[in-house]
Amino acid sequence: MQLDLNLLTSLDALLEEGSVAGAAARLHVTPPAMSRSLGRIRKATGDQILVRTGRTMVPTAHALAIRAQVHDLVQQAQLLLSSEQDVDLTTLDRVFTVRWHDALTAACGPALITAVHRQAPGVRLRLLAEPGSDTPELRRGEIDLESSSSRPTLPGIRSRLVGEDRLVVAVRAGHPLAEGSVSARRYAAAEHITVSRRGHLSDPIDEALAEQGLERRVVAAGLTVTTALQLALQSDLVVTLADAVTRAARDRLGLLTLPLPVEMPAIPLHLVWHQRYDNDHAHTWLREQATGTIQALFQP
Repeated sequence: MQLDLNLLTSLDALLEEGSVAGAAARLHVTPPAMSRSLGRIRKATGDQILVRTGRTMVPTAHALAIRAQVHDLVQQAQLLLSSEQDVDLTTLDRVFTVRWHDALTAACGPALITAVHRQAPGVRLRLLAEPGSDTPELRRGEIDLESSSSRPTLPGIRSRLVGEDRLVVAVRAGHPLAEGSVSARRYAAAEHITVSRRGHLSDPIDEALAEQGLERRVVAAGLTVTTALQLALQSDLVVTLADAVTRAARDRLGLLTLPLPVEMPAIPLHLVWHQRYDNDHAHTWLREQATGTIQALFQP
């Protein structure tokens, strides 16, 4: 059987978009042509690849198993054929998946989308929430760019330090803690809310306080920074969070910022990607746009 390697590109688009119409639009072909390609892919693989469930189509178990490998092959082919060419941003047609902390997305997402769309109108961004623990999507090629507060140690994962943040305390206007100086004892005695996707009611701040013989009164955990800030705005809850990436949100809500009366290390902010994209000109361009928008947060 003679294999048409163009089917790999179609298969990658089908698995990325999850629909014939979406894949057709991405590759600039008609839906009937993409439907015929799907038929040929099904015949070549002996698998349905996409099956209809209600009004949507979902990938089969086999499709999920080969998705990362197919994406890798298509990316490698593109690099092989265009590694010596500069990317033409005006004609670039690509979807990038960016997974950042929710506060970072809120702070930099608008600027990143604007910069990307202005230079490369054919590029689309998927902005996903940061996971609560290490996941393999970056290694599988399902995530193009990620944020992290720690430098990755896994093989094949690259990173770039783009800034360092510091912790501050946010409270509503008129909060008792805003009157007078904030001592570690007064801070610990207040009612606190943590930010944790897993609902953790403690973090390294509690360890630092314990060294001074103090214990913080944590009464709630919020899923996201936005949730925590809203709760702090409407109550006497105190939320401790990174300064630069939450400044705009705090200002918008009219929250007050107080110094953290506990010595804590700076919070590094890394951009993380897989080494497969090291020589990918389009991905390099995306990294530069992301770096610029993030570093703008730390400028006075």
